[in-house]
Amino acid sequence: MNANSLTAADLYGRRVAARLAAGTAGLPYDVTERLRAARTQAVAQRKRVAGLRTAATVSGSGGAATLTADENFSLWQLAASVLPMIALVAGLVFIHTVQNESRANEVAEVDAALLTDDLPPSAYADAGFIQFLKQSANKE
Repeated sequence: MNANSLTAADLYGRRVAARLAAGTAGLPYDVTERLRAARTQAVAQRKRVAGLRTAATVSGSGGAATLTADENFSLWQLAASVLPMIALVAGLVFIHTVQNESRANEVAEVDAALLTDDLPPSAYADAGFIQFLKQSANKE
């Protein structure tokens, strides 16, 4: 492990370990053995926590689950992560297209109704005609 890959916590831990090791020269044997056992447990705990952080995939077979470290993405994993986004975009494009066709059909129906009516289309734009329609609706 080179100095560039060490974090600040690792460097601090190494300095503390060096000072503790320097101070154990005059201690009795039983104390040094307890310290050695504590250091071994601390290192084992650190390795276990680091191993849990790198485990990225849970794979199961026959009722048993296994954690595996996933450092490199394979082509299948990349495709599996991108495929839902592609499906989402395709679905949104499909919905947009269907709604545009629906709106175009509605407008075409209104245009066809206006063009086949007895009145000319300019009559519907006339303010007096709208007033005439309101008055005739009130008389009925």
